[in-house]
Amino acid sequence: MEEKTAISFANVAAQYDGTPEILTDVSFNISNGAFYFLSGASGAGKTTLLRLIYQLHRPSRGQIKLFGKITNDMTRNEITALRQKMAIVFQDYSLLSHLSVFDNVALPLRVRGIPEDKVAKLVTKVLDWVGLGKYIDANPMTLSGGQKQRVSVARAITIQPAILLADEPTGNLDDENASRLMELFIQMNKMFGTTIILATHSKKLMDTYKFPVIHVENHRVSFSGKNSATTTASSDSEPKKVWRGPKPQNYFSELSKQFDDIGNA
Repeated sequence: MEEKTAISFANVAAQYDGTPEILTDVSFNISNGAFYFLSGASGAGKTTLLRLIYQLHRPSRGQIKLFGKITNDMTRNEITALRQKMAIVFQDYSLLSHLSVFDNVALPLRVRGIPEDKVAKLVTKVLDWVGLGKYIDANPMTLSGGQKQRVSVARAITIQPAILLADEPTGNLDDENASRLMELFIQMNKMFGTTIILATHSKKLMDTYKFPVIHVENHRVSFSGKNSATTTASSDSEPKKVWRGPKPQNYFSELSKQFDDIGNA
C-alpha cells in the first residue's frame, strides 16, 4: 500500500546538462523501515540516485514519490519541508569550516527551533557515541578525513530522519569505527524505523552485514538479497557480526528518550 512506501521511482531517468543519461528507466518501491546497501562501480550513478531521492537533482523524465507524495512539481518550500524528514551523509562531508564540531552537528536541530538545552544533551551524546566527544569544540578542518566523516554522520542522525541516505560513510574509517557506525545505523533502523540506503564499495561490509543490495550498473538498477524492493527489512537481514564495544541497544534506548523529548518540545 502507498502509505507503507517511503521511496517510489517510476521510469526515472537522470542526466546532467544534456549529457547522456546516467540512469535510465529506473523503477522500484522501497518500504518504510527498509535497510539497503547501494553498490556499483565509480561513476555508475550511485550518488546520482541518492541526489534524486534527496531532491538535489530532478529527474529528466519519470516520476518520484517520497512518503506517497509526487515530488516532480513541488515548489522550493515544499521540497524544503520534505527534506526535513530526511538526512544525507556526503562523501565530501559538507561541514562548515567557520563552525565548531558541536555547532556543525547542532545546526539542523537549531534550524528546527529545538530548545538549546535539549540540543546540548543530544549533540553531546551523539558525538560521544561516534567517538568524538573530546573534539566537541574543535574546528572540523583540523580533523582527519575519518573524523570529519563521523561528524557528518552525527549531524545526520541527530534529527531522527525518516530516511537516511549515506554515501560511503565508512570509506575513511578503520574496521572498529566502521562497525560502530554500522551498529548505530542498524539501531536507528530497528528502533526508529528509519529507512536507510547506504552506498558502499566494501564487499567486506556487505558480506558482514547481510542487508539486501541495490545494484547500479549500465544505467539501470537491480536488487539482490533476502528482500525485494517492496518489502521491509526482516530478521534474515541481521548482521553476522555484532559490535562488542558499548552496547548500542542500551545507548540507543537512552538516546531515543531524548528524541522523544525533542518531539514533544
